[in-house]
Amino acid sequence: MAVLVQKFGGTSVADAEKILAAARKAIRAKNDGHQVVMVVSAMGHTTDELIQLARQITDQPPARELDMLLATGEQVSVALMAMAINSLGHEAISFAGPQLGIVTDSTHTKARIRSISTDRIREALNNGKIVIAAGFQGVDPAFNITTLGRGGSDTTAVALAAALGAETCEIYTDVDGVYTTDPRIVPEARQMKQISYDEMLELASAGAAVMHNRSIEFAKRFGVPVHVRSSFSDKPGTLITSAPESTARPVCGSALARNEARITVLGVPDRPGVAHRIFSKVAARNVAMDMIVQNIAAEGKADVSFTVPRDELAVALKAVETSLGELEAEGVTYDDAVSKVSVVGMGMATQPGVAQTMFATLAEKNINIEMITTSEIKISVLVDRQQGVDALRAVHQAFRLHEPPPPEQSEISVRPRSGLSQEMLSRLQGMEDLVIEDISLDATQSSVTLHGIPDRPGLAARVFQEIAAAGIVVDMIVQSVGRQGRASITFTVPRGDLEKALHTTQALARDLESLPPVGAWNVAKLSVFGTGMRSHTSVAIRTFKALAEAGINVDVISTSEVCLNVVVDGTAGEKAYEALKREFADVMI
Repeated sequence: MAVLVQKFGGTSVADAEKILAAARKAIRAKNDGHQVVMVVSAMGHTTDELIQLARQITDQPPARELDMLLATGEQVSVALMAMAINSLGHEAISFAGPQLGIVTDSTHTKARIRSISTDRIREALNNGKIVIAAGFQGVDPAFNITTLGRGGSDTTAVALAAALGAETCEIYTDVDGVYTTDPRIVPEARQMKQISYDEMLELASAGAAVMHNRSIEFAKRFGVPVHVRSSFSDKPGTLITSAPESTARPVCGSALARNEARITVLGVPDRPGVAHRIFSKVAARNVAMDMIVQNIAAEGKADVSFTVPRDELAVALKAVETSLGELEAEGVTYDDAVSKVSVVGMGMATQPGVAQTMFATLAEKNINIEMITTSEIKISVLVDRQQGVDALRAVHQAFRLHEPPPPEQSEISVRPRSGLSQEMLSRLQGMEDLVIEDISLDATQSSVTLHGIPDRPGLAARVFQEIAAAGIVVDMIVQSVGRQGRASITFTVPRGDLEKALHTTQALARDLESLPPVGAWNVAKLSVFGTGMRSHTSVAIRTFKALAEAGINVDVISTSEVCLNVVVDGTAGEKAYEALKREFADVMI
């Protein structure tokens, strides 16, 4: 009998009527022949109310006691859900996180799952009961109650599905599925039938709030199909699996992260180890960094920029400021009024012109781009927060995301799960550990850098329109924050196109009254691909540490949810590649 995990969020269990409706869904699934595990969140806004209550007592509640308090919200929900199912004539049993055998680390308020013991759950299922599991919580090795942080119930649900070898994990929420963007901002947004794990990870990190990235990391690692559905109807939702909905179009979705903050460390000496020193200080404070941009240095000095959640700006700034003297940096600046706009799609890797279209669209709306970072399947730009919504609407329209993909390209293909392989079983210990899937070296590229170009709307659009008109294919693109009204852009091209790219940008530089372009014929691009790249701040730290210890300077940095890219001098490419393979040997699969 196949196991089905159903997760119901706070809005889906907000009152007695909704709890009974969710109970009926579980009973129907049981009657259809499934063994059912329900994962339940706290009712409505209970968690927010508990946090507010704690802060009425103290501005800084101890993290351990806050976890003890917050865990009570889910315990209310699971007990009521079990009562509802029993009242409808079926057997159910509720479990809190510790009773479920969910063991976490000891990082209170955002703990990671280390392992799950499923014996008690399986015993209850085999006795014909519906299991009601408290989401969002677990217990550490010292038997302290822990909570998993934002999106924790999603993480619990997918983790249980992985541990139980479930056929599917259904996520019931207040929307019908995953949309091409937030329909509250863009009413014409379209519900997708299917989306790949990597696309969903990128959208989640870019601001899409339907699923939390940690839950998708679990799903990808253990091959769990996730079905996002409405709690209030029986309509088909969106399936998150290994395959995209379509590769006919390069972009499948767009997202807006409204409350971002940007930090720039100015005038950092261009030598090995600098990036490691900066980011190790921030990571030590457990701050998640998102966009990381370092451009090729001018006159031996580089600026390094990165974004953090706005509410973690003060902590990150303090970490950076303590290291300024050690870094011999010129200073630090920040902006707490920026938003990140991203487009994502598996087809981006094979179809050119996405960046050009995005930049041109924003230029037409007179929206200035402050930072750019790209990966194989995502382009993100940083804009003024007041222009974030307009930027999102513009790019959604530009890529015709409101239109369904061609029918012949849209296929839903999911292989049924046949249980956990021995390899997967071995990975249930340390379930949320970092996994590196691949490290690659591309030694076929050159780079072009434009320093001192005017920092104004349309700049990136003009540069890449002219590059595209010259028939040049661009890979990485990085734009760093402007200083004194001037910015820098670096991009990589095939070596055979370097001369043509320099000729094109020389004319452009003269027209813009900026410095002449700087070309590097022999550069090496190293990419680290993995699951949990953003939630594990150690990835960037370990990358920069390994390169610094090998005496290798990093010229360009670009990040995404599933990949970290760095560009180094081509003569150091093989050495850098071997250094990274050694560094991540313990987490490679």
